[in-house]
Amino acid sequence: MTIDLSALVANYRLLAERSRPAKAAAVVKADAYGLGIEPVSRALWAAGCRHFFVAMPQEGLTLRSVLPEAHIFVFNGLFGTEAASAYREARLIPVLNSQSDISIWEAHGWDGEQPRPCAIHVDTGMNRLGLTAERAKALAEDNALTGALSPLLVLSHLACTDQPDHAMNRRQLESFQALRALFPQSESSLANSGGIFLGGDFLCDLTRCGIALYGGRPVSGKPNPMRPVVTAEARVAQVRRIAAGEAVSYGATEVTRDTIIAVCSVGYADGYPRSASGAGVPLRQAPGAHSGAAGFIHGRRVPVLGRITMDLTLFDVTDLGPDAVAVGDHIELFGPNMPIDEVAEAAGTISYELLTSLGRRYHRDYVGGEV
Repeated sequence: MTIDLSALVANYRLLAERSRPAKAAAVVKADAYGLGIEPVSRALWAAGCRHFFVAMPQEGLTLRSVLPEAHIFVFNGLFGTEAASAYREARLIPVLNSQSDISIWEAHGWDGEQPRPCAIHVDTGMNRLGLTAERAKALAEDNALTGALSPLLVLSHLACTDQPDHAMNRRQLESFQALRALFPQSESSLANSGGIFLGGDFLCDLTRCGIALYGGRPVSGKPNPMRPVVTAEARVAQVRRIAAGEAVSYGATEVTRDTIIAVCSVGYADGYPRSASGAGVPLRQAPGAHSGAAGFIHGRRVPVLGRITMDLTLFDVTDLGPDAVAVGDHIELFGPNMPIDEVAEAAGTISYELLTSLGRRYHRDYVGGEV
């Protein structure tokens, strides 16, 4: 697996430019979407990024050890009273999502300099994490009297930015504008990757660059302006020749012609999902189902053949010729020739899941930037 840090930085700069006049933050949760939080964050810091979001406190602690001066927000809030001291000591900024978060941080969040710095998450329609409108209003009124919290940021999360014309986008913006006004001293953040491309009022003060940073398509149905960051390849472990009518892999899928198979050392244990299995397997028998994923080798696309297994995947390389593929060659699973969103769609999922499911058996090369 090759991670192109120059492409990552180029994507950040494009998103930062599209975000102006807002600042652009980087979302590096889930080990920077599977690519490695330490090298990714160092490269982004060198490119000028100063605000980062993680999901869990342990991610925040790891990031703090890498970037001592970064602003680090923890999306998923506080994890009990015992976690508050770790947030204080590492200067992690909790995103308060509930009354429980608020109560814990009011009681235990004093850092000796500023009263309990935090971010306030208001729910504008996802019904996931976040304060209701009523609870946000009550908090604003209480805090105006007590000054117990120092909300640095008010944020919400858009549900449908991959569909720019979806009515939910405008409804959420209007709801957020009303709620952010409750905290006039705080900056605001609404736009994720897709929201950046909505532009205008969606940008607020701080945008949150996520999947687009890593090369994923930010808006469905439109050309992807982002550079591919990750190239995943699998080694050919064996080349087999079988006759028409023979079967391959689990479930004994029959081949309909004399076939040359490249057996590759990759499978669902490595995050190459079983649902990407090729035509003719039960996963693909539903009407209108996708034909399955493909790889890329020697200038050609080659389809997955039969079921993807834990450690091995078969590719039909017949059309390349009898001696075109050899043991030790590599097939691109996704990358510049096999767009990750296309591969994800073939597996019935999204690029987020492919990236965050990448296994630890890949040999990782970081190229083109600060590591």
